[in-house]
Amino acid sequence: MTHHSDHRAYFFKIDTTIKKIRNALQKQLTEAGFDLTVDQWVLIDHIFRKQGISQNELAEMTFKDPPTVTRIIDLLEKKGLVERGPAAGDRRKFNLSLTKTGESLYNKAFPIVADIRRKGWGSLNDSDYQHFVRIMDSIYQNFT
Repeated sequence: MTHHSDHRAYFFKIDTTIKKIRNALQKQLTEAGFDLTVDQWVLIDHIFRKQGISQNELAEMTFKDPPTVTRIIDLLEKKGLVERGPAAGDRRKFNLSLTKTGESLYNKAFPIVADIRRKGWGSLNDSDYQHFVRIMDSIYQNFT
């Protein structure tokens, strides 16, 4: 017996939309002269909002595997944007924070990110957003 969702390729729709947004954001960051990938931005954004976050927390929050997060953090550290500090009580763990240069970059890049978000949302309203979040949360929960 088929279910009404069997023929609805919602995964493809979500995936192609995400790729379109990522490509638009990458293009804008590059054109603005930022030496930054979208994945690097995502980590910087999370660190900015939660200074002192651990690498494990960051991996969980961004749905990236820990080795990928470590690789990106290594790059951001080399660029002077992020610094690792020892975690209290555990010498094997590090807490992450943005350097002054990282905070400055965040403040310069954020308007570009906000502009992309506005462009993508277009004329959709708060009610649309509530429905969107409810639907996405529901799909997410179905896999949890």
